[in-house]
Amino acid sequence: MTSKTPVKIPEDIKKMSFEAALAELEKIVDSLEDGEVPLEKSIDIYQRGNLLRAYCDNKLREAQMKIEKITEDGANTAPLDAE
Repeated sequence: MTSKTPVKIPEDIKKMSFEAALAELEKIVDSLEDGEVPLEKSIDIYQRGNLLRAYCDNKLREAQMKIEKITEDGANTAPLDAE
């Protein structure tokens, strides 16, 4: 059984918005799919992409927890347009 160690996200990525990180990740995927990137550069950008993916996953998880909290807090309220 393997334990999953947390990924240390670099400060430059932490400062990005979710949308900016996702856009950079998409560029990395496109460049890797093109197959025109030399092997060493491919490894470097793959590592960067993995960090961006982890960051985006974390942001999505945070958003999901916020939505769940809002939903739980509002579970006992009546809709405004109730007749």
